[in-house]
Amino acid sequence: MQRPPPEDFLLKETKPHLGGGKISGDKLTSTYDLVEQMQYLYVRVVKAKELPSKDVTGSCDPYCEVKLGNYKGTTRHFEKKTNPEWSQVFAFSKDRIQASVLEVTVKDKDVVKDDFIGRVWFDLNEIPKRVPPDSPLAPQWYRLEDRKGDKAKGELMLAVWMGTQADEAFPEAWHSDAATVSGTDALANIRSKVYLSPKLWYLRVNVIEAQDLQPSDKGRFPEVYVKAILGNQTLRTRISQSRSINPMWNEDLMFVAAEPFEEPLILSVEDRVAPNKEELLGKCVIPLQIMDRRLDHKPVNTRWFNIEKHVVIMEGDKKKEIKFASRIHMRVCLEGGYHVLDESTHYSSDLRPTAKQLWKSSIGVLEVGILNASGLMPMKTSNGRGTTDAYCVAKYGQKWVRTRTIIDSFAPRWNEQYTWEVFDPCTVITIGVFDNCHLHGGGDKPGGQRDLKIGKVRIRLSTLETDRVYTHSYPLLVLHPTGVKKMGEIQLAVRIQTVVGDLATQGERLQSLLSWRDPRATALFVLFCLIAAIVLYVTPFQVVALLSGIYVLRHPRFRHKLPSVPLNFFRRLPARTD
Repeated sequence: MQRPPPEDFLLKETKPHLGGGKISGDKLTSTYDLVEQMQYLYVRVVKAKELPSKDVTGSCDPYCEVKLGNYKGTTRHFEKKTNPEWSQVFAFSKDRIQASVLEVTVKDKDVVKDDFIGRVWFDLNEIPKRVPPDSPLAPQWYRLEDRKGDKAKGELMLAVWMGTQADEAFPEAWHSDAATVSGTDALANIRSKVYLSPKLWYLRVNVIEAQDLQPSDKGRFPEVYVKAILGNQTLRTRISQSRSINPMWNEDLMFVAAEPFEEPLILSVEDRVAPNKEELLGKCVIPLQIMDRRLDHKPVNTRWFNIEKHVVIMEGDKKKEIKFASRIHMRVCLEGGYHVLDESTHYSSDLRPTAKQLWKSSIGVLEVGILNASGLMPMKTSNGRGTTDAYCVAKYGQKWVRTRTIIDSFAPRWNEQYTWEVFDPCTVITIGVFDNCHLHGGGDKPGGQRDLKIGKVRIRLSTLETDRVYTHSYPLLVLHPTGVKKMGEIQLAVRIQTVVGDLATQGERLQSLLSWRDPRATALFVLFCLIAAIVLYVTPFQVVALLSGIYVLRHPRFRHKLPSVPLNFFRRLPARTD
């Protein structure tokens, strides 16, 4: 097998048109500026009123059909309702529009053939444009027309506008790119989503001792241990060295618990009566909501918990249940001062402790623009040919984002932008590309196929400069038994902004200038202030203002690309970032 050239595995710098213009490392500040703009025609179908009855029974089962060229989208239908409310949004990609007229038709759903109620026409050249942060376009009432163009009974409330993927209606809209996907579950699986990981806590269970145990065999020394269960996690202590009815352990058991703590902690005290046989001496169930939360080094108070054992005895012909109550002494708490490592330590995206009270303030904002992918490999077969339905997942900290699924494309274009707060620069963001296997059933069903992983990319934040836009094409490499295989490329735009950190750095430099941290710099500053005070005292203010204006408005021939002397002097002052 011929090995691909090493250049295919290297990082490639790109120059996409971000935010409508070409960018090459410059600083951008506008909203949604790390992706290429994609134009969409949005149609919001709000409601209708006073629709006529078409059935023999005098009822109406209305629905709307939005048609643009070869693309057609329909709303859900209502039964026996003349004033329906849909509130659905349709988005048509401008790149694929091959018509000049938009048609919105109201129909009455029937068994044999749907009845025509009325329609509304729109000329695409007269549709207004809207880009956030503009206010949403208010819907209007439109009189329905019949097939001949005459006014018909009924009105339809619509809002039609041209926008971009930055529009608020974009995530919830029906997309013409996914017109072949049908079914509520399938449509829900192709839309973009944002997830938050549940907050994880360490649950520390310090088992100290137990009292008044009731073993069935009084003539032997019990071999007692404690078994603790939390969800699918099971831990147990060693067998107590003090073989009595009051055993002692003083052991720690550590679990991982997730909010909102729906699963209780189940403790059972058991006696090993044979090598493969245990006897239950007592059991207790402890809800985690009542547990103390430890945020520092101070130990929490110990507590006694009742463990109960139910025994059924026969009194004549009747069964009688007797309840024995023993006690167990423990120290149980939720540890909030640690970070639960749910990722690889080499590629961790979050190192903060669990308790929010211990979090430090954020040092910046991470912005990622997921632009497109190219050269993806076919991941499955549909209608006798290879196809790929790709989407991206990006994970940093507790926030997961998932882009929409692009149907049947080896070069999908997402152009979606997301942001995260950064608390530690020594962290990693992971972006993965997957093939959606939920469109035709299966997926999460028992025995169904999971989404296939195409490849992933990891970016260390410590290698990025602040306020700089990085636009690169990253190879998607997968390790196979035959070697490393390239599954395609993904193009990303990444930027870290640290506005608060920059302000703090300038403040530190100003403080060092006034505190004689650098004696030579402070002496020069004091001398400059003395000379400036003398000059301003003997020079009229009008002359100073005139000279300042001439300097600011000087010809470009007398300007220099190098920083000015005062700015260069200020930047060389010591700060913690150095």
